[in-house]
Amino acid sequence: MRDWETRVEQHLVGLALEPTERAEVIAELAAHLEESCEEWRKQGMTEEEAARRTLSEVEDWQNLRQRIQNARTKESIMTNRVKQFWLPSLLTLLLTMGLLMLIQLFGPNPWMVARKSGWTLVAPVAVVYLPWLLSLPVIGAMGAFLSSRAGGSRRAVFSSIVFPVLPYLVFFLLALPVMAIFNDRLAHNIMFGALFVGLFAWVLAPGAALLAGGLLAQMFLSRRLDSRRIVSG
Repeated sequence: MRDWETRVEQHLVGLALEPTERAEVIAELAAHLEESCEEWRKQGMTEEEAARRTLSEVEDWQNLRQRIQNARTKESIMTNRVKQFWLPSLLTLLLTMGLLMLIQLFGPNPWMVARKSGWTLVAPVAVVYLPWLLSLPVIGAMGAFLSSRAGGSRRAVFSSIVFPVLPYLVFFLLALPVMAIFNDRLAHNIMFGALFVGLFAWVLAPGAALLAGGLLAQMFLSRRLDSRRIVSG
């Protein structure tokens, strides 16, 4: 095995991977070639003939090296993307929606913003769940912590923090206007003021609460990392 690992390492000089990952690739390929060599030996070939036939199975070592490197790089990028963005984003979304659902089921009652038509109140323009808003900074901090710990960039951290409000943003800016275009009754009942109030209650205010907790957590983590670097330096 050691001999085959040496041969493979010589042919894959310049493979730009992390040392641990590079050693793993070389060991896997060496094991495969050794098995192939043993099969040729069982057919009656000498050790040299079997080794030469085994090495000839790889037509282009440079091409093989490039394909291995590209595959490992893509795999690493996908893994990092999942850890740095998708897992924190989906967790913050799940916690945000789950907490909102619990508050809607068990209370307390929301604060409703309504508009008047003469002396009568019309249907609520916005429904605000204050306990939900007050809990969002903690959820935003969790998303920032998970993304930062996985090595996420500032863009990944920011996106994972505000991810829970994106469905509401899409609804108010795209879905609701489209529904109003094809539904005259809905368009008659919707006013621009009501649209902006709803946008504030479900997008801007929750987004600001998430960012408040997330940015504070990010600031704390950055200072902690800087202090570690100073101590280690």
